[in-house]
Amino acid sequence: MQDYLNTYYFIYYIFIVMFSVLITLLSIPSILHVARTRHLYDDVGHFRKQHDHGIPRLGGVAIFVSFTITMLLFSMIDKTLPISYLLTATIILFIMGMKDDLSGVHSSTKFFIQFIVATILVTLGNIRFTSMYGVLGVYELTYIASAILSILFIMLIINAFNLIDGIDGLAGTTCIVVNGTFTALFIYMKHYELAAISLSLIGAVLGFLRYNLTPAKIFMGDAGSLLIGLISAIMAVKFIELNKFSTVHEPDIYSAPALAFAILIGPIFDTLRVFTLRILKGVSPFTADRNHVHHRMLKLGYTHMQATIILAVVNMISIGVALSLAHLGNLNVIIIIVACSLLFNWAVTVAIRTKERSQFALRNLFV
Repeated sequence: MQDYLNTYYFIYYIFIVMFSVLITLLSIPSILHVARTRHLYDDVGHFRKQHDHGIPRLGGVAIFVSFTITMLLFSMIDKTLPISYLLTATIILFIMGMKDDLSGVHSSTKFFIQFIVATILVTLGNIRFTSMYGVLGVYELTYIASAILSILFIMLIINAFNLIDGIDGLAGTTCIVVNGTFTALFIYMKHYELAAISLSLIGAVLGFLRYNLTPAKIFMGDAGSLLIGLISAIMAVKFIELNKFSTVHEPDIYSAPALAFAILIGPIFDTLRVFTLRILKGVSPFTADRNHVHHRMLKLGYTHMQATIILAVVNMISIGVALSLAHLGNLNVIIIIVACSLLFNWAVTVAIRTKERSQFALRNLFV
């Protein structure tokens, strides 16, 4: 019986990926045609742009359509994740992202919409943290504290994915690493409906990457990056909550918060790093610059593809470290992951200094 179920789920997941990939592949040529006809191109004059010719920012349309249709057709109805609230949140965020891609949206409006979306998921969908799981010595949370923490976390991850969408393939590849890991973990935990949602997004993004890898023909835009950030945040919250200790429940995976942190470390670390540096310089943390980790990798002479692969490998190494050290507990593993991220950032800084000064010197290690 178990072998039959395993075969069934394997075929079921293959269908999900193939179907979502197919929808994206069929959608993008039409989107490119409309973009060329209506001259809907990226702002190539912006100082942060990495391309010298107009490229449409409408890939998020294909990702959204593929993900939504696949999820509605193939998802299992389960109370673990209320699909109605998930769809409501994704539609609202998609509309705002499309508006931003086509004509721009003020940052305050973007944050307000993200807050509304996160609030819907947390208060109505009950997708929230109920504990700090011993991190900093805190366990159970009051409802108010739980709601605030969960809303802030969802908004952080949404914006983190939006910010790493700066070079060809990076946001999409990170999405596949993140949600591929969550898929494997959910299957191991026998939460097949959550795995199906992650796989729906993976398939949609895989089809998109066919047109986004260098030389990119289309960008995902905010409509795409905000969507993958939202789904990734929801998967993280559900993964952590399903592995909560209780008197009647032993978790399938230990140190789940630390592992989720490691899975999302790429977007999280880069966002917190650039925000901190901007604040220390006395400017708004939302001021655009070219100090993201992907910009720094390009400074070293790496191509978009090489930088994307390196950052994806670093992300996977972090996940492996968290899995192998899970017995050390959440706080210790989080500290180790942060230390490894700081070490990698320091190595990149030293490499940039060495390249700019055309020689290696001990002073490059410090200034």
